[in-house]
Parts: sequence; structure tokens; C-alpha cells
Amino acid sequence: MANVKFFSGENIPLEMHKVRMVQRVFLKPIEERAAAIEEAGYNTFLLRNKDIFLDMLTDSGVNAMSENQYAAMLQADDSYAGSETFYRLEKVLQDMFNMEHFLPAHQGRACEHIIARLLVKPGSTAIMNYHFTTTKAHIVMMGGKVEEIITDEGLQISSDLPFKGDLDINKLKKLISEIDKDKIAFVRIEAGTNLVGGQPVSMQNMREVSKICRAEGLTLVYDASLLSDNLHFIRTRDPEFKDADLRDVTREIGTLMDVIYFSARKLGAARGGGILTSSNELFMKMREMIPLYEGFLTYGGMSVREMEAMAIGLQESLDPDVVSQTPIFVEVLCKELLSRGVPVVTPPGGLGCHVDARQFCSHLSQEEYPAGALAAAMYLASGVRGMERGTLSEQRNPDGSETLAHMELLRLAFPKRVFTLSQVKYVADRLTWLYENRELIGGLTFEEEPRVLRFFFGRLRTIGNWQEKIVQKFRADFGESL
Repeated sequence: MANVKFFSGENIPLEMHKVRMVQRVFLKPIEERAAAIEEAGYNTFLLRNKDIFLDMLTDSGVNAMSENQYAAMLQADDSYAGSETFYRLEKVLQDMFNMEHFLPAHQGRACEHIIARLLVKPGSTAIMNYHFTTTKAHIVMMGGKVEEIITDEGLQISSDLPFKGDLDINKLKKLISEIDKDKIAFVRIEAGTNLVGGQPVSMQNMREVSKICRAEGLTLVYDASLLSDNLHFIRTRDPEFKDADLRDVTREIGTLMDVIYFSARKLGAARGGGILTSSNELFMKMREMIPLYEGFLTYGGMSVREMEAMAIGLQESLDPDVVSQTPIFVEVLCKELLSRGVPVVTPPGGLGCHVDARQFCSHLSQEEYPAGALAAAMYLASGVRGMERGTLSEQRNPDGSETLAHMELLRLAFPKRVFTLSQVKYVADRLTWLYENRELIGGLTFEEEPRVLRFFFGRLRTIGNWQEKIVQKFRADFGESL
């Protein structure tokens, strides 16, 4: 993406690619959307794609691949062991991060499983800027717990801080002094913060955390799944890296970390994942688990065609025009919504536009799942599927009480090279209408509540018939319009 100043004086993001293949989408009438969301138990994860106009649930596995990625898939070597496809991918990753060892896995949460199984012991603590749902679940299932030490501004909706995803260094030092070092499983940096606005982590913060971990003998783990967006912010928000070669940035990150893992459904715009380390000891221990849980060491549960696409996608993720695609679109939508009074997380982060559901639905308590209710209402009003990132995405405490989330967010994700500017404007328009009629949105309560990762497949119902009121108001304002 490039910000180009037009003769009119506007700064409009200009896509640095052309569309050569399209996929038809459908916008169904609001009555059909109402039936679809009810059938899905008011959980946008359970909607069928045939009922969705714009799918902004996630960027995971739904980014548009390039022509070079598709071409590379034709040279895949599908040998069970010793595949040349693996060695091509390994070489790309070694060059990208300057780390010696690479272990393939079928996606990011598989990497989390391997790392947690190796490093987490009952009673141990994993320290991180902020958790991700599956990361925390793996740690807890191994008997560990999570301590979050994101900078205070990272949990504020509005801020001017450019790197809100940074770990708080003073909190890190304090925790290390309070916890027996043998009880610290690892320190983890997620760049950027998936659950709290896609906020980036600065290179200076990574340097400081790495220095502390090495002095204290602690393992430093880096989740690079959202690295592409983070690279854009490092390059544009940190004067030290203005016009920097992004390969130099990723190589420095590799020198700072003990373990790097990623989901290629995000980083690399393909499907798969992997773990990197320069530690022979860690590599040898993790290597034993790959054939047991994933697949042989040269495919790790992945399709070799996806591995070929991943290798090209990773190289393309070092192109400034590629890494800017999502952040610039997110910024456009955030600014448009702010100009209309709709509350969003600022500064705009990566991954997607994050709407503040707590302020949007200030008449609802967190126990009524305002972010989940807003996601369902947004689908009703627009056919756009977003994702709840709030209390619904947490797990209950052992006593059955709710773990209230720090933020209640509706995430509208931007898969790379998928949407157009007119579609972004449509999203802003329908969300603005919903904000002006926000008093119509009611709460949700569980009908079927899984014990773990309930946001994936739990089913809910509305508290009252508020969905019918939205349908009636929509028809009154838009008539026969979809």
C-alpha cells in the first residue's frame, strides 16, 4: 500500500497490486441474516460462509496469495521424508531470522502446544505482554499460569503511544524478583497484541527484555504470527528504522530471541507454522515431539504445496508495500469511524479495526457480553462478520465466576489484499447506523457453554427480543435496501 496525495487534496491509500481473480460474495436481506445468526447461536464463529457478505472474522488463513505463491506450489516435493520443499522453506527462514534450527508444525497453536509441553511445569508461570486464547489454554492445561505485564497504556482505548504492545520493564523486573526463577516457564512477547487492539512492540522493548532474560537465564519466546504488521509500525513509527531493510530488522529480532514461533496462516499468507531456535538443547527436545504430534521432521503435518507457498509469502512479507497493506486499511476505517463519533482503539494497530464495545454498548454489563452482542448486531445490520474479543473470549474462574476482560472489543479484521475501499466505506456506514441506534442492542447469555475456548463453538441466546427491534428499525430506515 502507498499513501498517495490526490489533486483533490485527499490522501487515499493506493493498492500496489491488481486483481486478476475474484470470488463472488452475496449480501442477503436482513431477515435472512436474522435467521442465520439465530441458527448460529449468536456466535459469529458458527455462521456459514454462504450467509456472509464480508468476512472480517480473522486474517488467519484467508489472506490473498500472490501469483508467485501459486506458481511455487507446482514445484512441491511430496516425499514423506527429506523433501526438498522443506529445505527450501528452511533456508528462507534461516535467512530471515538468522536462526539455525527450524521445526515445522501444522499451524501456530500446534507450535504453542510443543513449547508449552516442553517448558511449562505444574505451578510454573509464563510472563508475557498479553495472552492469546490458545496460548493461555495450552499453558493452563500443562498446570501453569499466565502473568500479563503489558504497558499500562496498552489497556487504554485511546492513546498516542506508538508501541502500546510493549512489556512493562519495571513490572518484568518485579515479577522476576518475586518468583523463583525455576518457576518461570518462559517470557513471551506477542507482536502485536491479538486480543487488545493489534498493538505493536518496539525494537527497543525487545532489546531490553532480551537483555534482562539473558542476564537472568530465562527463555525468551517470540510469537511472530503478526510480525508483518509489526514490521510496518517499526519502520514507520521508530525513527531509527525509517527506510530500513526489513530483513535487517527480522535478523536482529532473531538474535534477541531464544525461540520464535509463528502461524503461517497469518505470517506468510499460506497455511502452516513453525518453530525456530538457535539453541541445540531446545531443538533436540522439541524435535522429539514433532513426529509424535505433528508429522515427520520435513513436513510437520503441513501440505508441501502450502510449504512452497509459505516460503514465497515469507520473502514477500519483507516488502514494505506488502506489510503496509493491512495497517493502512485499518487506519482508514478507524479514522472514518472516529470522524463519525464511533469509539475505536487508537492509535490504529494491525490485524483489524477494533471497536470499543464497552463504550458502544455502555448500557450493557460485561456479564452480558457486550462485544459478542455487538458482533451479532453488526452482522444483522450489514452482513459483515467480525469477532468478539472480550469477556466471551475468556474462560470462567474455577468457582464459576466470569473472568472479566480488560477490554470489550469488536474486531473487524483485514485479510491482506482481499477488500476494496468501497467495501470499507460500507462497513463504516453500517457501523455508524448501528452506533446511532445502539440502545437497541441487548445482551447475550449462554445456552451451550464449552469449558475451554468457549468463544469458538459456544451457543448463546439474546436477553429479550432485541434482534427483532434492529430488523424493524433497519427496514424503517433503509426500506427494501439490503
